Amino acid sequence: MKLDILAIGSHPDDVELGCGATIAKEVHNGKKVGIIDLTRGELGTRGTAETRKSEAAEGAKILGVVVRENMGFADGFFINDKAHQLELIRMIRKYQPEMVLCNAINDRHIDHAKGSQLARDACFLSGLMKIETELNGKVQQHWRPKYVYHYIQWKNIEPDIVVDVSGFMDKKMQAVAAYKTQFFDPESKAPQTPISSKNFTDSIDYRARDLGRLIGTEHAEGFTVERYAAVKSLFDLI
Repeated sequence: MKLDILAIGSHPDDVELGCGATIAKEVHNGKKVGIIDLTRGELGTRGTAETRKSEAAEGAKILGVVVRENMGFADGFFINDKAHQLELIRMIRKYQPEMVLCNAINDRHIDHAKGSQLARDACFLSGLMKIETELNGKVQQHWRPKYVYHYIQWKNIEPDIVVDVSGFMDKKMQAVAAYKTQFFDPESKAPQTPISSKNFTDSIDYRARDLGRLIGTEHAEGFTVERYAAVKSLFDLI
């Protein structure tokens, strides 16, 4: 299955939080989108790997993605080395995405920066012909995505690209809410975490509103790039 967009997150819920509205918009526009979670989120204070699995499935259903896979890497302890790169290269070559959306380049959680670097490096290496991989006994063709964008997570990183997602925030918030064990619930007896407060849940919307304000729309999501983002004409900008 060839994808237009492959969104990669270190943990289940990273993609929903970082670029859920953008994904919902692109799915609405007819794009084929898939998600890969690097870990099962098994070290999370609230919930379990099993609850994350069901929550991730519900989040994917809400966003309308065509596939979601989990690499099963060790939460908190995976590294950006050859073994992990090859596993992710197999997935990139399997789905041949034109675009990859991945974790923030620098963030509070150490897995986010590691996931960002791993995805970026795997995207580059996936395009090298002399790196040979197989999937289900078949030799894979080399493939390099044309675009690699990093969504914004905990830290307020200055975006290089801002996407108008007006009309798609409700879908994003529904997908985030699928992670019932993770986020604000006044009835929950689970330990409090930095992302379980009402302030955090509210911040998802007010960050999007603030980025929208800056570009003259209702809501927006921001991304950073590690190479110049080119346009064919100045009139491509809104």
